[in-house]
Amino acid sequence: MHQHQPLIHLSGPVERVTFHSEASGFFVIRVKVKGQRDLVTVTGNTPSITAGEYIEATGIWINDPKHGVQFQAKTIKTIVPTTLEGIEKYLGSGMVKGIGPHFAKRLVKAFGEAVFDVIEQTPERLLELEGIGKKRQVKITSAWAEQKVVRDIMVFLQSHGVGTSRAVRIYKTYG
Repeated sequence: MHQHQPLIHLSGPVERVTFHSEASGFFVIRVKVKGQRDLVTVTGNTPSITAGEYIEATGIWINDPKHGVQFQAKTIKTIVPTTLEGIEKYLGSGMVKGIGPHFAKRLVKAFGEAVFDVIEQTPERLLELEGIGKKRQVKITSAWAEQKVVRDIMVFLQSHGVGTSRAVRIYKTYG
């Protein structure tokens, strides 16, 4: 394995999360990368990764003897999706408690690109949807807030030069 290869930038939407360990933050994801016909396998560490998110990663290509060619991310930044398809996949992934694939579709249909703002700033609007009671609304908004805190902490640590895997360990230890 060549240690001195230049770092490469790679970005695209996460199509599928193949594996993610809550404990270590290690992940294996499949990403749609511009100019690549097939999905690219990306590995690395992050406290939370969700299908539908857009990633920007820096790393190297490796040829794993067991799993073939994959991109090993040294740093990774996740960006909340902006396309309706991405938003639906993201919300329906199970990341936000109280929202599954079926309900994600209804939310996106009702609120479109504004759905994140509705959850964050005007959560009472969730009650406009049939089948949403106060209990489910509270569950969704608190799960969303929790996710946001995790993302903000990671961005803060990474912006201060803390590597992703160390940031995951810090988060796991201190919350």
